[in-house]
Amino acid sequence: MSALTRCLQEEAAAIAATAERLAPKQVEEALALLDRCADNRAKLVITGVGKSGIVARKIAATFSSIGVMAIYLNPLDALHGDLGVIAADDLTLLLSNSGETQELLEILPHLKRRGTARIALVGRVNSSLARGCDVVLDGSVDREVCPLNLAPTASTAVAMAIGDALAAVWMERRGVSPEDFALNHPAGSLGKQLTLTAADLMVPASRLEPLAAAAPLPEVIAHLTADGVGACWIASPGDPSRIQGLITDGDLRRALQSHGPAEWSTLTAADLMTADPITVTATTLAIDAIACMERNRRKAIGVLPVVNDAHQMQGLLRLHDLVQAGLA
Repeated sequence: MSALTRCLQEEAAAIAATAERLAPKQVEEALALLDRCADNRAKLVITGVGKSGIVARKIAATFSSIGVMAIYLNPLDALHGDLGVIAADDLTLLLSNSGETQELLEILPHLKRRGTARIALVGRVNSSLARGCDVVLDGSVDREVCPLNLAPTASTAVAMAIGDALAAVWMERRGVSPEDFALNHPAGSLGKQLTLTAADLMVPASRLEPLAAAAPLPEVIAHLTADGVGACWIASPGDPSRIQGLITDGDLRRALQSHGPAEWSTLTAADLMTADPITVTATTLAIDAIACMERNRRKAIGVLPVVNDAHQMQGLLRLHDLVQAGLA
């Protein structure tokens, strides 16, 4: 066994031991306080010093990402004016392996005076910090992974794991959905899949002058090349806002291949177009539009007209746009 493997196994064992050690009643009370905080649209304020402060920042980021208004508060700054961000309905989570961190102990009386609920995540449940909090989560470890048993290693891993577990269980109990999660991750892959619609990525109809079915080949080519969209649409004779057909670069190439040069001068938009093309609506998720293109791969669909309920043209959604958005 390598030394690295041994260290990882020791940290994993410390986390497993914590799972057995944590008092269920304290965990339930902590989750109840988180529920009350979220119901009141209050803040979760997480604080710690040194390595505990780094863990506190990560826990705050995790809770923010799942819809809880969470912030990290530097305890030194708190003592010099930043306590003003904490209100009575807020919930504080204080991290300290020793439970005797002076800066946190100095904050406690001010939190009590405000009536702010307090959770201690500590390595010593009989510490001063633990005694000053409403709920105590036991993050103690037998020893650090550090060979000197000094550098915070196992203890920080345990504190991080407890924070992650609290967030995961809270998500499960509150029924946080992928759609809820995506609201706070609009730039991530999941966020894009669950939020971007055809309307967000399409070339709007205002940029796309329609063609008549009788338009000759030179006019079709001019439309295909004029704005770089690579497709043009044919308006319905009875309603110029409705789509009758679609012509793409591929349609043009196939038409020229299937007709001899002598016939090219007689070709019209009606000869080139795909009549009644597959369409999507403006509210169709972009990821669903990709699935539509995939299902019709044999038809080489790379452009989808976007229409409203009356089948009136709203825009064109291209595979190129979906690729640029990082969805395909």
